[in-house]
Amino acid sequence: MNAPMTPVRRAARQRGITMVEALVALVVLSVGMLGIAGLYVSSLKAGRSALIRTQAVNLVQDMADRIRANALGRAAYDVAAGYGGSPTTHDCVVTTNCTPAALAEDDLARWVASVNAALPGGAPTANVQFTPAAATGRPDRYDILVDWQEAGESTRFSYATTIELIPVIP
Repeated sequence: MNAPMTPVRRAARQRGITMVEALVALVVLSVGMLGIAGLYVSSLKAGRSALIRTQAVNLVQDMADRIRANALGRAAYDVAAGYGGSPTTHDCVVTTNCTPAALAEDDLARWVASVNAALPGGAPTANVQFTPAAATGRPDRYDILVDWQEAGESTRFSYATTIELIPVIP
């Protein structure tokens, strides 16, 4: 006759895993995957934000370079100089030789269009403020600013720089 099975002998015969063990493993794996998905979304958002900020820095530096290249334009680079709402393009250099003031307005119009195309938020702000030199031999000051609204953020972001140039005597 066969002897009754003891618990040790019964455990030795079991193979595989139980349904409860499989469900617990599935829950642990699911929680880990949700964590990874959250990190992935956060990294995508941070990468997008970094790209937008890089574009803002490049746009501000582009305007600074335009101002340096047209030093005779001086006050015409001030957005508040009275362009009737916004500056217009004059197709300077491409089809027409423009005055320094017209070139400055053309630069501003193209720059504002670039800012509106590159930065998110529906209505990014592009601004240049000119402060003339206080005395002869002192530099003119240009404050260049862009600001924008990123998706999912409640505050606006901005980047600004200041350049100072000694006025060119024509």
